[in-house]
Formats: sequence, structure tokens, C-alpha cells
Amino acid sequence: MKKRFTILGCGSSLGSPWITNYKGDLEMNSKNQRTRCCAHIQKGNLSVLIDTSPDIKYQFLKNKITKLDSIIYTHEHADQTAGIFEMRPFYWKNKSKIPIYGSNRTIKALKKSYKFCFIEKHGYKPIMQANIVKKNFLIKKGKFKLYIKAFDVDHGLIKATGYVIEKIGYISDCNNVPLKNLKYLKNLNYLILDCLKIDKHPSHFNLDSALNLIDLTKPKKAILTNLHTDLDYFKLKDKLPKNVIPAYDGLSFSF
Repeated sequence: MKKRFTILGCGSSLGSPWITNYKGDLEMNSKNQRTRCCAHIQKGNLSVLIDTSPDIKYQFLKNKITKLDSIIYTHEHADQTAGIFEMRPFYWKNKSKIPIYGSNRTIKALKKSYKFCFIEKHGYKPIMQANIVKKNFLIKKGKFKLYIKAFDVDHGLIKATGYVIEKIGYISDCNNVPLKNLKYLKNLNYLILDCLKIDKHPSHFNLDSALNLIDLTKPKKAILTNLHTDLDYFKLKDKLPKNVIPAYDGLSFSF
């Protein structure tokens, strides 16, 4: 049975290089060409997406993803959601609404910003079915199932959602995990974690705080994502502990 997790995009909110071609401290190579944060899970014939970045069409075509069954959202910010309208062809292909999952806050914001995806208007059919997640939920297709644990994390002034899926933790936007939720991150096979910059930031983990959380939770392997233009892939890789690597677009692993 095919079980594959793919990081479709690992860049910060502007990606790299920026639209102005600014690349900061990054050397020009494929590992530093980053689209906005997004991930994909394949388990058998079940295809699940985490967030719909502004780069989602490019990400799907590059990774040859042709099927989609559900979408999980971490939070409502534009760099995680702006590609939502690109999902329309999967509504047509599946001939049914696409189930999406997120916190009460996230679902409310999506319905407000992208009303056309949820409410019929001017002859356009709604393409999505919203589901508010609690602590645990299940996504399934036929015999294939994903058991998912959801929990709050701090992301600056808002709460975002962290997920644990099949012993894989995914927290793309976060500056703090509340103490009561740290237990969900223990004994993971993989932890994919926000690491925006070298310097401290009010809404994201920086390098030191990300490494501190990894040291505290001790996953078998950690992958740093949401990388800004001051974090060059190869320079960062050289100084990280052996069980920690920087993400790059298209990085994938079996689970």
C-alpha cells in the first residue's frame, strides 16, 4: 500500500525568491526555490491536502497529483488559503463537494472570505463541505483511513491548528505550543515544524526556538519548514543536528 507524505512548499509567506527577485542570503539552487507552505498525504487511493497555498496549481502539476479527496486547513491566513479556488476542477472531477476540515475560527474565516466556495450564488454551485474539527477526527475513502489529532498552537495573535497524522506532526505556522499540547508531539516518527528565521519573530519559531522544541519532544526525524530568505538550505543543513533537516519543495517520504 502506498503511503507517502510530500512537502509541496516550504517557503515563507512570499516564497523565494520574492516577486521582485529578491533572494536575501540564498544561493541560487533548486533547494532554495521555495513556494508557499503546503503538504500532501497519499494513503492508498486516499489523497489529502494540507492547506491551499497561492502556488497550489503549480505544486500539484509539478508533483503529478491528479486526485484529491479532502483538505485540512491549519489556519486562515492568505499564504495558506489563497489557492482555494483552484480546487474547483476536483469538484467537477469527483462530482461531489470537497470535504474541508479546520478549527471553528478557520472555517468561519474561509466562509467569509471565499463565500462562493460554500454558498450557491449567480448559478455557481458550492464546491466545498465544511467540517469543524475537534480533538480527533477521521478521513476515509473505502478501506483507507487517516486518523488525525488536532490541537491548538499559538501563531502570533491567533490560534492555528497543529496536526498529528500517522505519527507525523505538522505545524507550519507557530511561535509556541501550549504546554498541555506538547504531549501530542512526543515519540513521533517525523515532526515538520515552522522555522521562519534566524532572528526572533513574534508569530513564528526561529531557528533556536524550533531546535529547542525538537530537543524537548525528541522525534526520530524533524524537518524545518516555512523558511525565509535568511536560511540557505545547504548552510543550514551543515549546522543542524543529524536528525534535523531543512525542507525543500518536493521533499517526500514513506510512512
